[in-house]
Amino acid sequence: MGKFEKKCKREENVKICGLKTENISKNSAGRKRGGLKKGTALLLTAVTAAGILTGCGQSSQTIRMATKPMTEQYIIGSMMKTLIEQDTDLTVEITEGVGGGTANIQPAMEEGEFDFYPEYTGSGWNEVLKEESLYDESMFDQLQAGYEKMDMTWTGMLGFNNTYGLVVASDIAKKYNLKTYSDLAAVSGQLVFGAEYDFFEREDGYDALCDTYGLTFKDTMDLDIGLKYDALAQKEIDVMNIFTTDGQLSTADAVVLEDDKGLYPSYMCGFVVRNEVLEDHPELQQVFDKVENLITDAEMAKMNDQVETEGREPEEVASAFLQEKGLLE
Repeated sequence: MGKFEKKCKREENVKICGLKTENISKNSAGRKRGGLKKGTALLLTAVTAAGILTGCGQSSQTIRMATKPMTEQYIIGSMMKTLIEQDTDLTVEITEGVGGGTANIQPAMEEGEFDFYPEYTGSGWNEVLKEESLYDESMFDQLQAGYEKMDMTWTGMLGFNNTYGLVVASDIAKKYNLKTYSDLAAVSGQLVFGAEYDFFEREDGYDALCDTYGLTFKDTMDLDIGLKYDALAQKEIDVMNIFTTDGQLSTADAVVLEDDKGLYPSYMCGFVVRNEVLEDHPELQQVFDKVENLITDAEMAKMNDQVETEGREPEEVASAFLQEKGLLE
């Protein structure tokens, strides 16, 4: 990151070839995982003709993507950077791990500071559109219409759903033929439920789960979030809450149950893109179309595990997956 890009950026209040010195990113070629530092300035004490003015009059070929501070978003971000730069003449500048996630990325999108980012449908419905109802994918057209009012579009729906879930140990699932949350009701009195402290306190957590499905577990165990899978493997608990793309889920001897009454909202992952960017660069749509339904829940969980447990870099994992899918030239 020792070199400054020699191009002009389109910004409001153009000063020098569209360049606002107080808003230059240092992350054009690299990545930031510490989050977006608003107001951080790259102070230029001199503007040289060779360094800045060379690009005057040329439209920017750089688009800016943000990601949330989540392993799977680092992986997805790397995938999109690779495919866009392979299939188009555009360069992708990534700001990784934006602190606060949606709460900080969405306002930056509205200001034109970012051009696109990976988002989850349930988050968009509740956090951005401020809807109070429980989101499911039958409401996608309403979600899309809400974003169109902000001149943004949902596209490139990746296929995986990072929502809340329940798993049971495989031997327990086989013994009682458990496939859905409702199946648990008849046998919950014989089972121990484990979760992190927050789940027991959340409004949509343990009490809501038990009330909706008529569950009365034999016992509960408050566990550190990082120890849940170990507790399940060691038979200290029989049932636990998860996120459906948890890295450790890919190697756990466990069965994910179906939320047959729709207690939890859907969080399908796709991309929110500013309409202006799609209009200026229509070639981008072919890349978003290419990643439609590319990743299953199990595949995302496996990739997360490769980073979190095996210590591989997100870029390496992303590249291997794209290679496996035949998307790299």
